[in-house]
Amino acid sequence: MKTAKIPMNEVLTLWEVADFLKIHRSTVYRLVKRGELPAFRVGTDWRFNRTSIEDWLKSRMRVPQE
Repeated sequence: MKTAKIPMNEVLTLWEVADFLKIHRSTVYRLVKRGELPAFRVGTDWRFNRTSIEDWLKSRMRVPQE
């Protein structure tokens, strides 16, 4: 089985994602459980790819209507 190599500085913990997005940890967990936030498991812990989180955030940004 081939696995993608992701640089370790690109892998974030749940705490780091919460800090990055300025939201509570429980909100991050809820978004993951709903399948809204891209994440993967390492054992029992959730991990996040920084680029995937940035892309997710960009996809949710809206330009204000004038």
